[in-house]
Amino acid sequence: MTRVLVAWCPDWPVTAVGIDAAAPGAVVVQGRVAACSAAARAEGVRRGQRLRDAQRRCPELVVRERDTDAEGRRFEAVAQAVAELTPRVEVVRPGLCAIPARGPARFYGGEDALRVLVQDTVVEAGHDCGSGVADGLFAAELAARAGQGGVVVPEGGAAAFLAPYPLSVLDRPELADLLRRLGVNTLGAFAALPSGHVAGRFGTDGALAHRLARGEEPRPLAPVRAAADLSVRGGFDPPAEQAERVVFAAKRLAGELHEGLAAGGLACVRLEVAVGFADGHVLRRLWRHDGLSALAVAERVRWQLSAHRPAGQDGGGEDGWGGVTWVELAPDQLVPDLGRQEGLWGRTTVTDRIARAADRIQALLGHHGIARPVLVGGRGPGERVVRVPVGDLAPAEPSEGPWPGSVSGPAPAVVPAAPAPAELADASGAAVVVSARCEVSAPPATLSVRGRPAAVTGWTGPWPADERWWDPAAARRRARFQVTTDDGAAYLLAVEGGRWHVEAVYD
Repeated sequence: MTRVLVAWCPDWPVTAVGIDAAAPGAVVVQGRVAACSAAARAEGVRRGQRLRDAQRRCPELVVRERDTDAEGRRFEAVAQAVAELTPRVEVVRPGLCAIPARGPARFYGGEDALRVLVQDTVVEAGHDCGSGVADGLFAAELAARAGQGGVVVPEGGAAAFLAPYPLSVLDRPELADLLRRLGVNTLGAFAALPSGHVAGRFGTDGALAHRLARGEEPRPLAPVRAAADLSVRGGFDPPAEQAERVVFAAKRLAGELHEGLAAGGLACVRLEVAVGFADGHVLRRLWRHDGLSALAVAERVRWQLSAHRPAGQDGGGEDGWGGVTWVELAPDQLVPDLGRQEGLWGRTTVTDRIARAADRIQALLGHHGIARPVLVGGRGPGERVVRVPVGDLAPAEPSEGPWPGSVSGPAPAVVPAAPAPAELADASGAAVVVSARCEVSAPPATLSVRGRPAAVTGWTGPWPADERWWDPAAARRRARFQVTTDDGAAYLLAVEGGRWHVEAVYD
């Protein structure tokens, strides 16, 4: 087993957006808490809560939208501080980095001395930190979170250390739920199950989780035959003085690297990114690679460059970071690619091909130039789908509600980007209004959209929606109607502030 030291910065998404660690703060994604500070947790705020529930428990909660780019950029300062002690720093994710412990421990006087030194170094850099040493990355991360600042797990003691932990630490909700229904509630109980039975019942991912619960490496040793050098390198003449040029080249190189790995039937577990500067300086960093797309690799190159740029230098230049002369991507750990189970009609293969094409288009149009629709929770049809740039993390699973005032099916065929103004009148020609008690002044008789009137043949509603009533600046009060007209059209109308508009069109 590899002895690993992990440095963990608690609540890093909250720290990255500038919320004071002593204040009750939270970062949100699509209206749900993605991370929160210790002060917020003391008030009952929890990850996954709806924002309104969190604010009800903690009215003083400081809320920010999650900024994954800022998380990566700011964590480079932490990785750089640890790299001053030992050069082999692996960034597992923003907020968590790891180093091999054996060599540095001998140099600094033991594992406990090394753990304290790393922790003090990060604290001196201005960030709270916990550090732990154990066999393997999984146990070392939990050791960093244990106690008051972390612990050292004795060699060979990872299984005993992990045994009391709940199954939730595996970060596999479906597997944990199934095991709990079978009467297995802790990692120790899960580890006691026979390996062969676990693999047969829960598949490859279950077998990997079982190895973690037993304190073993996630993959058994499987040496691969010597292969050709799979690293890819690109040069810049003249030196690149803008970070965007380097990031664009890194994205192209990452695509070439992935193609070379696929051709050899290999998968990359850890990636080394090396950037050479005009002044002769070389900046190297190890990144955990499991499942990273070409765009994600390029983003990590951007974060790496930000660590070398002095404060106040946004555009690079000779006075900033001297210009980049070359960038190299080298797989640091290779394992046999076990493959993936394909869906019917080769669906997985098609998805991979589309992803590669999307990366190429995105390189031409920019990060937000190509997006994919993702279903989220909401009341109106325009709120239930958000566009996420390709390569970015998708929002949390759509909430089933309750969504008071939501419109029932069927789903409309067209949701215009800009709602079209409309006029809804009764038989006398007066505008139809909805009172504060959601009473309709008169049955609708005529609908005019873009100046074209049509007789109303059927209608239903209203569905009132009183949103964010606790926040006067963001509060909205509106009502929705479904209306059909004599020309065969069907609309979803909304009235807000006495004005009507078309929110969606039915086919």
